[in-house]
Amino acid sequence: MSNAAETEVLNVSRQLLETIDKGDWDAYAKLCDPTLSCFEPEALGQLVEGLPFHKFYFDMPGSPTKPAKQSTIASPKVRVMGDSAVVTYVRVVQKIIADGSPVCVAIEETRVWQKKDGRWLHVHFHRSAPGK
Repeated sequence: MSNAAETEVLNVSRQLLETIDKGDWDAYAKLCDPTLSCFEPEALGQLVEGLPFHKFYFDMPGSPTKPAKQSTIASPKVRVMGDSAVVTYVRVVQKIIADGSPVCVAIEETRVWQKKDGRWLHVHFHRSAPGK
């Protein structure tokens, strides 16, 4: 990364993915603006606004860390524009499926951050379907 702000945004993006992988709703919600918007495969082409849609997935039964899951950010690009930033990357997710086999999927993601009161908040994302 070429400057401190870009590094900071990439680090908070990694932190966000860790909260998702661990199923830690409270930590996830603290990183997100309440008006978070997104386009993602689960929304079936619809723009989703707010956090309740996402909380549903954190509240699903079972332990979010069993089976194990880990996300890696590959080929990141960060662009900071004043109090806003855009991060694009390929998210490589390693996980164990029901039969105990390890699998990897790649997902293209774009995340938009806005700095409010001295901290970066996640305000929008666009995520592709795995393997597409």
